[in-house]
Amino acid sequence: MSTHNDLGKKGEETACSFLKEKGYSIIAQNWRYSRAEIDIIASHNDVLIFVEVKTRSYDYYGPPEDFVTDKKRKLMSTAASAYMQKYDHQWEIRFDIISILTNGNKAYKIQHFEDAFFLGL
Repeated sequence: MSTHNDLGKKGEETACSFLKEKGYSIIAQNWRYSRAEIDIIASHNDVLIFVEVKTRSYDYYGPPEDFVTDKKRKLMSTAASAYMQKYDHQWEIRFDIISILTNGNKAYKIQHFEDAFFLGL
């Protein structure tokens, strides 16, 4: 596995631990539908949350959260819709972003952007 993939995997593990510490329940990781993937599906206070994790080792070109593109948001929306249909989910949802900057193997800055975006489903 490449260094880039290792960094992303470590970031997702860090994000899961972070969410669990905040009282979230992790439902699924790396949930796929067609070409789309949702890094983390969690629940908290009766809300189903679809989370995109962006991990970078530097922010020279901007913070990690700035790299969640419109294309990625649309893919997440499509996957979220498929997930909700598959599991007959009919309650509140939201899309979050977790931004992680690392220094080697340790995260030194984690930001959680709740309700980061909304796309009609």
